Amino acid sequence: MSEAADDGVSKHTIPVIDRMMDVLCEIERKGRGLSISELTEALKLPRTTIYRILNSLQQHDIVYRDDTGSYHLGRRLLSLAAHVGVRATEFDLAALCQPFLDKLAAELGEGVKLSILDQEGILVLAAAQGKREYALTVAPGQRMPIHAGAASKLLLAYLPPEDLDYWLSRSLVAFTAKTITDPKRLRSEFARIRRLGWAQDKGENAPSIQAFATPVFTRSGRMLAAVSVPFLAGTQPSRMEEIRMAAMETAKAISAVIPV
Repeated sequence: MSEAADDGVSKHTIPVIDRMMDVLCEIERKGRGLSISELTEALKLPRTTIYRILNSLQQHDIVYRDDTGSYHLGRRLLSLAAHVGVRATEFDLAALCQPFLDKLAAELGEGVKLSILDQEGILVLAAAQGKREYALTVAPGQRMPIHAGAASKLLLAYLPPEDLDYWLSRSLVAFTAKTITDPKRLRSEFARIRRLGWAQDKGENAPSIQAFATPVFTRSGRMLAAVSVPFLAGTQPSRMEEIRMAAMETAKAISAVIPV
């Protein structure tokens, strides 16, 4: 952008929003949480200004205050980010998929998720709630473990080798006795997933929760997202097969309308 254009933009901004963004960027930059005093010192703004900005942001769940009085970025930012889409300049993936998720949730009565892999890990991009008794609650904006769960394993399974090496080089935590934390075993699991065309969670995040995940592909064959359906452990095998097949059909239907 030219210098003249920069000047034009700066003349048509709202100062309080600029200061609000300065507050958010400073909290993001530090990562550990900041007090009002620390923000006042870092940004060279009046304490009352910082206080009022933080109060407004907290009211909208954009930031939250912990027990020590430090402020952190809030969960509402994840929810907002979930609507950006994977390739926002081309199409809104969440908006495109939502009707399919709603239909699947209505048919099965179970909660349904659409997850993607971004620079930070696994993100639930969109979701639909199930009406069946004991249906598990799902919500967009959730961050899931990179290596544990049906959708997470599915998204890793289709990565290029160098990208997979990057994620598997991280510390892999065991959440339950079913969680696979050994990179070699995970690679074997990924090969199995690619062979089957779907992934299963048999209690990797929580002993009482299982799931199936199925892949959404672009027209060029690149895996874009995972449709997953979590359900309670102890579900009858016939019901589990119904869930798996319905998830497969939904993922195929979404893949057919992906515009790239």
